Amino acid sequence: YMPGEYLLGISKFVRVVNYFTHRLNVQEKMTDDIANYLMDCALKPRGVMVIIKGTHLCEIMRGVKQSNPIMITSAIKGIFKTNPTTRSEALELLKS
Repeated sequence: YMPGEYLLGISKFVRVVNYFTHRLNVQEKMTDDIANYLMDCALKPRGVMVIIKGTHLCEIMRGVKQSNPIMITSAIKGIFKTNPTTRSEALELLKS
């Protein structure tokens, strides 16, 4: 999250994520919904990067029956999409 005019406290991010995750979801759509909500809210951030790691129960309980399938989805908006340096810095922080 790269703030614009206003700052968003960490607890507000938790509330946004909880709002979008407390129902049945397709992970890719949920990731994009969270990013779009944050970009379109009144805060007008300069950029948002949402990366979600999820375990798909359908792969554990039926189908391929993998023991711990992790799916990673991302939605990149604003300065994180248009500026490769900013995007690289954010991704490096996520590795640590």
